[in-house]
Amino acid sequence: MRIDIITVIPELLESPLNHSIMKRAQAKGLLEVHVHHLRQWAVNEYGQVDDYQYGGGAGMVMMCEPLANAIDSLSRDRKYDAIIYMTPDGKRFEQKTANTLSLYENLLIICGHYKGIDQRIRDHYVTMEISIGDYVLSGGELAAAVVVDAVGRLIPGVLNDETSALTDSFQDNLLAPPVYTRPVDFRGWKVPDILLCGDPKKVEEWRYNEAVKRTEERRPDLLEM
Repeated sequence: MRIDIITVIPELLESPLNHSIMKRAQAKGLLEVHVHHLRQWAVNEYGQVDDYQYGGGAGMVMMCEPLANAIDSLSRDRKYDAIIYMTPDGKRFEQKTANTLSLYENLLIICGHYKGIDQRIRDHYVTMEISIGDYVLSGGELAAAVVVDAVGRLIPGVLNDETSALTDSFQDNLLAPPVYTRPVDFRGWKVPDILLCGDPKKVEEWRYNEAVKRTEERRPDLLEM
């Protein structure tokens, strides 16, 4: 899979995408992430990519021309399965969306900044708009990193044990059950006996029941889907 990201602050993406699982995914050749500085396509020698909004009001708007030229330039080399704009008013990002995106070959993500991007780019280029929550960030870079991480870890071969992703929270609309490790007894707090019984069937049944219980307590809305 290849993911291209357009941004005005590429430095914000350096650390999240170059450590841990994302680093290993790229080292294995399973994931390519290319970050493109929008100012490469600036409208003048001063690197301008934003301007005042028509009608007045606070906040600058990312201009049509640099974004259109960036998208056109990148699209000459490959066809994108989705052109994604990270925005607070987009569709809420969920595990199902991550699962779907992980099946694609080429993604292009646009990181908004300032007051957002000119609506004409959204109308004529963007095919998917994503929000990671009902709040506003300074820009789309951190949100883009969240999407890349959530999608990248689902690519076959990225995780050492591929079944791990299948038991994550939100798969099958359930939260993950409690997990425990050594020691068996810590300050009198003990691991449930069922996890020590050695019977995989009983353990899986316990985990499922605990997942349902936790979901009912914390996210009952998931059980209604």
